[in-house]
Amino acid sequence: MVYLVHIVAGTLALLSGYIALYSGKGERAHRRAGMVFVYSMLAMCAGGLLLAFARGAAPYLNVPAALLTAYLVITALTTVRPVPSHARWLDAGGLAVALGVGLVTLALGAEAALSPDGLGRDRMPAFPFFMFGVVGMLAASGDLRVMRSGPRRGKPRVARHLWRMCFALFVASMSFFIGQAQVIPEPLRIRPLLALPVLAVLATMFYWLARLRTTRRFNGVLAVVVAEEASGGGLPVGCPDVSGNSAATSAA
Repeated sequence: MVYLVHIVAGTLALLSGYIALYSGKGERAHRRAGMVFVYSMLAMCAGGLLLAFARGAAPYLNVPAALLTAYLVITALTTVRPVPSHARWLDAGGLAVALGVGLVTLALGAEAALSPDGLGRDRMPAFPFFMFGVVGMLAASGDLRVMRSGPRRGKPRVARHLWRMCFALFVASMSFFIGQAQVIPEPLRIRPLLALPVLAVLATMFYWLARLRTTRRFNGVLAVVVAEEASGGGLPVGCPDVSGNSAATSAA
């Protein structure tokens, strides 16, 4: 049953993730696919954790990967759907997860890099450990800024949501297209071909981050705009900032 849940959730996460990534940002399809992606990813990560502990399925890599991926999805959601003030303990918990995963995986990566055969725990090379370690430390530094200066506003808020969701989708796509390539029909099992969906996620993420950084207005860039209320809160409204005054000005 755990395998079944893991497979079904992973399939739904990939489908909904790509739909959310390439649909009109802020439109109904984007919002609905995004929520399916969140729940599917959390179910997939829970299944991966159980398999890693119960079956010994590469626990030194899969446990940190599952924890960090679930953390990224949750914090990406709470970036545009802020939690109530009485639930701010989630921020401290998320920071602890990101920092812990970052430090542990960096240490495991160094151990693998210094080993005679270049392999570390679970017979894994150093690169995946370093990748999760660097991302964990970057995410933790972002959480510290949020805890120190308050929730992001305007463009930084959208950028935080964007890169965290995209990296979670990158992990899911890499786990399937590269990590589970043996389940793909042999005629399609061509490494450069399998790498395309994975690289497409990163390319799209960097494209939108660059557009978000260089464009003065939100409309035409990302329509995931947050309604900035007088109290500083707000929920995603899913429509472009047509005027370019509220969200774009607050970002400036």
